[in-house]
Amino acid sequence: MIDLVDEEKLAEIAPADRVLLLPHCLRPSQTCPGTYSRQGLVCPEDCSQPCTIRTLREAALEMGYKGVCIAPGGAMALRFVQQMNPKGIVAVACEVELELGVRGVASLVQEEAVQVPSLTVIPLSENGCVDTAVDVRQALNAIHGKPQ
Repeated sequence: MIDLVDEEKLAEIAPADRVLLLPHCLRPSQTCPGTYSRQGLVCPEDCSQPCTIRTLREAALEMGYKGVCIAPGGAMALRFVQQMNPKGIVAVACEVELELGVRGVASLVQEEAVQVPSLTVIPLSENGCVDTAVDVRQALNAIHGKPQ
């Protein structure tokens, strides 16, 4: 079974064995210079936009995370998890996507024989499909493996 919201277990997992999943709806839709690829939203290296995605992505990469996926939907996030086969996942999403994602990861574990990851979820504080929001402090604490 997948450990949900188990920050203590996540803290025991090396950052190099963790991934961060972010929804593309966190981006500032009117000013985001990112482009989409088969791997999701790609942030330009020289981006200087004040952006939640940039803040969270940079924090995870600075810690040495195995990868970050900025996905427009759950199917892409699941492919990323399947590819990366992490021991720990920090995921930010709306309730619907989180529920679908948890079920999807559980089925990957059963069907694909991937390892059972520790999954820490941070729900969006402002839902919708465009210009959403998350508690950045809560998300950063989860990325750093600090219990809430």
